[in-house]
Amino acid sequence: MDAPATPRYRTTFFRLLGWLKKYRISMAVSLVLAVTAQICSLAIPWLTRDVVGAIQHDERHRLPWLIGLVVLVGLLKAVSLVGRRFISGNQSLGVELDIRTALYSKLLRLSFGFYDRHQTGQLMSRATVDLQAVRFFLGYGLIFFFQHIFTVVGVTVLVFFVSWKLALIAFAIVPILLAIAYRYSAVSHPLLRDVQQKMADVATVAEENIVGVHVVKSFAQEQAEQDKFERRSEAVFAQSVRTNRQKVFYVPLLAFIPMLGQAAVLLAGGTMVAHHTLSLGSFVAFNLYLAMLIFPLRMLGMWIGEGQRATASGERIFAVLDEPEDIVDGPGSAELPAGPGRVRFEHVHFGYTTDRPVLHDIDLELEPGKTVALIGHTGSGKTTLASLIPRFYDVTSGRVTIDGVDVRDVSLNSLRSKIGAIAQDPFLFSASVRENIAFGRTDASDEEVERAARLAQAHEFIERLPEGYDTIIGERGITLSGGQRQRVAIARALVVDPTVLILDDATASVDATTEAKIRDGMIEAMRGRTTVIIAHRLSTIALADEIVVLDEGRITGRGTHDDLIDTNPVYREIYEHGQVGGRIPEPEAA
Repeated sequence: MDAPATPRYRTTFFRLLGWLKKYRISMAVSLVLAVTAQICSLAIPWLTRDVVGAIQHDERHRLPWLIGLVVLVGLLKAVSLVGRRFISGNQSLGVELDIRTALYSKLLRLSFGFYDRHQTGQLMSRATVDLQAVRFFLGYGLIFFFQHIFTVVGVTVLVFFVSWKLALIAFAIVPILLAIAYRYSAVSHPLLRDVQQKMADVATVAEENIVGVHVVKSFAQEQAEQDKFERRSEAVFAQSVRTNRQKVFYVPLLAFIPMLGQAAVLLAGGTMVAHHTLSLGSFVAFNLYLAMLIFPLRMLGMWIGEGQRATASGERIFAVLDEPEDIVDGPGSAELPAGPGRVRFEHVHFGYTTDRPVLHDIDLELEPGKTVALIGHTGSGKTTLASLIPRFYDVTSGRVTIDGVDVRDVSLNSLRSKIGAIAQDPFLFSASVRENIAFGRTDASDEEVERAARLAQAHEFIERLPEGYDTIIGERGITLSGGQRQRVAIARALVVDPTVLILDDATASVDATTEAKIRDGMIEAMRGRTTVIIAHRLSTIALADEIVVLDEGRITGRGTHDDLIDTNPVYREIYEHGQVGGRIPEPEAA
């Protein structure tokens, strides 16, 4: 199917034009300046005809003011072009800013499920390469297109006025040009769309290898990753060659055909001048006008290609902007009322996809201020279950409540401000330690930041950093050890003073000594808070008042260590095989 004829193509093109609504005035001014410049361009051949006529008829007294008029028209054209380029440049940058802001805002609102399905490199490509293609087209391409259209229309009118016979000869090639331009548009769009997609694949590999460079080097996979990158790059090269092959064929063809028309005009026009049926000045003016058509017609292929590239990029950008926001505030959502933090799962079922259920009929109540440890084999649904509390995902059926209120009935901001979540692999920003700890509460005082750091047993090592709490840590906290990053992440969760605390294997990256220090701080931090611990170390599980065993998305046991060791085969298997590490400490040691 020819791309220009598809409804999606037309819809995407007109949606791209919608980004210019904000710039209606600047767009109108740009068009006026562009038209003014082209009127000046059209006037110069006409004045040249008069100059040739004055010379031919020995009317020297007319030459000074005719030449002066040519200079003034040229000056007006130059001023118009400068103004148009300045306004178009600002407009182009403004459109880029608007689209980038909208895209980034959308990415922040999308749920975890979206990121589970999309690669980071793909998304980054849409925010860079695709955005640049759209920016260039909306900022400059449309103005140039209308400018050239005006030139073609203006020249057409004037050449018919100069000599309708020569005009008919010259424009006999127009149907051929239109047919070739349409065909070029049809074949180029799918090719350009594939190029953009393959460029995003290259960006994905590059992003993964830069972020995971330590893993690549640790396993000596530099050459393997280099080969993968080269394969992706070669795919871009091959598709770009196919695209360029079309361009190499069609663009010169679009440039050559007008030359045939010009050759016919020179032959017919020269004959008419020789037989005195056309003045020399009119013949010169006609050819100057015809020359003015060559550039717009030659650029026709390029502008079609740029429009196709922008539309292909627009499709990829709109694919993100149109993505449904699964996790949003419901109609009339209210603030989560203050309460002790009683969490209840009422017959909860959940699956990341309809054909892949993960949790089955979970019925569980977490008492306020108590600590519950979730354990089970890998893939049993522990992290998934905990992720339903802050609405990282929504249940398939059933409901999750905090203090009797369905989490879907309250605003996300109020819900998540009452929950502190600490992941196994914490992400830290390239900012100061203080900014990372206060990320969830930017108005936190220095005393509150320090108190959270002390609870997480992070204060001592932070004080030893070059600038203390003002030390800038590297990207993803790379300048800190794994245990230090984990403690900063714990402090970040504690500074918001959450009602519910979720610890997803939060001490997995620290040694036993550091874990003991963190555990001492966590005992105080968990006091008075409903806490969910997902852990594999029995020393951490020992902090819990109760243990819940999950197996294949179902609760198979609930109680203390003594209750479960003899009655729950899953717990006993995990314990005996040492998957939770060591023995349960005595209560006083915990």
